[in-house]
Amino acid sequence: MSISLLLEMAVSGDPERTAVVSDDMRLTTQELSDLADGGAGVIAGSGAEHVVYVGAGGALLPLLLFSSARAARAFTPINYRLSAEGIQALIERLPNPLVIVDPRYRDMVGDAGLAVLESAEFLAAARTAEPVAEFADPDDVGVVLFTSGTTSAPKAVELTHNNLTSYITGTVEYGAAEPGDAALICVPPYHIAGVSAALSNLYAGRKMVYLPNFDAERWVALVQQEAVTSATVVPTMLDRIVAVLEAGGDRLPSLKTLAYGGSKVGLPLVRRALSLLSHVGFVNAYGLTETSSTIAVLGPEDHRLAHGHDDKSLARRLGSVGRPVPGIEVQIRDEAGTVLGPGETGELFVRGEQVSGRYTGIGSVLDEQGWFPTRDIASLDEGGYLFISGRSDDTIIRGGENIAPAELEDVLIEHPDVHQVAVVGAEDAQWGQIIVAVVVPVAGIDPDPEELRNHVRKALRGSRTPDRVVFRDELPTNATGKVLRREIVAGLATD
Repeated sequence: MSISLLLEMAVSGDPERTAVVSDDMRLTTQELSDLADGGAGVIAGSGAEHVVYVGAGGALLPLLLFSSARAARAFTPINYRLSAEGIQALIERLPNPLVIVDPRYRDMVGDAGLAVLESAEFLAAARTAEPVAEFADPDDVGVVLFTSGTTSAPKAVELTHNNLTSYITGTVEYGAAEPGDAALICVPPYHIAGVSAALSNLYAGRKMVYLPNFDAERWVALVQQEAVTSATVVPTMLDRIVAVLEAGGDRLPSLKTLAYGGSKVGLPLVRRALSLLSHVGFVNAYGLTETSSTIAVLGPEDHRLAHGHDDKSLARRLGSVGRPVPGIEVQIRDEAGTVLGPGETGELFVRGEQVSGRYTGIGSVLDEQGWFPTRDIASLDEGGYLFISGRSDDTIIRGGENIAPAELEDVLIEHPDVHQVAVVGAEDAQWGQIIVAVVVPVAGIDPDPEELRNHVRKALRGSRTPDRVVFRDELPTNATGKVLRREIVAGLATD
């Protein structure tokens, strides 16, 4: 099934429904479909083999996604926050691409690609071009996304039409949205969450309201202005939104569902948000680029049950990513490949139609049974709830003992003086690595490092106590809220 069919289904369901709101632009499903046909004509006429977008998103993302699909070309949105050299290097890895670029990033692109069109030029051409509407083979690559490269060089993940549509049809009910339902989208276009948001909300029948450049006050205003009923945010966004709501007293009565993900969220922040917006259903979504987005969900009822529950095993689930979505199987394996039972920690493997596990120039990394190695350290509890402890690359090896940073972070974040924290390993001649806790204190607080070390020592055995505690005004993160541990470690070396 081609992703083009998702747009056709939306048009057949209600051609006059508002599909996209982005600044001053409003498109119905029919208008989006007509523009996509014209956009496909522009792409096909260019002779390009691939379509690249460098920009902040908004209406351009769903338009280019479906234009590319109807021209039977793969589509790649690229991180516009990279350097000019970084952007051009990624474009050069793609075959003869037509590059669409927002005006403010035009100089960053240079002459990379087969041809370059500014966004307004592409829109104008799409309105007058001869329409094209092909159906790509379901096994053809529909989207190529570059990984964030937080621990290594970016890899180009190939997602087929079948991967993407399997995720959508397996997790979203067609036309299930109520009339007037609206989704506020502020995740970046080059992230899998941006791609899946465009596909899933269109398929469900929600109006998509875009906020390309996140600002917490503007986000709150848009929720009120457009009567937004659902939204997805990353941890740094949630933190800022909660601060604005606490300061202003807003309670966002139209909001029904708020999903968060992209990286781990500290439980104190989750509890603050739950208490502040008690009428909202919170969703923690966990997924990877290679899995076409979400593979596990902690839903609203799970949040309500776990929040403040006296049963520790149930309360603990507030820190989980929930249970696998339909069509996804999970296994936890040890280093020898043995499948582990509940409560045992190892590497997470996943399997399902939405799982790609294929990279340009590398090929598939699925094993013979179709399992994908996520390189995330995880465990399952007796109820099948999945707990993510971090990346295998993040493991600290101190004196031959493997230490998961998340174990210490979960303890430190509960200290009242700690706003944010990341635990990393720093090179040491005696121990190989030492444990360093990098803490962003609560505003106006000057914590005692020894008190924080004792706080960890009381909860964990002595070998888990941080060797050093350092303080920072903020943690370096990417656009999806993932902490850039390499930058932290590099910064420690200059202290």
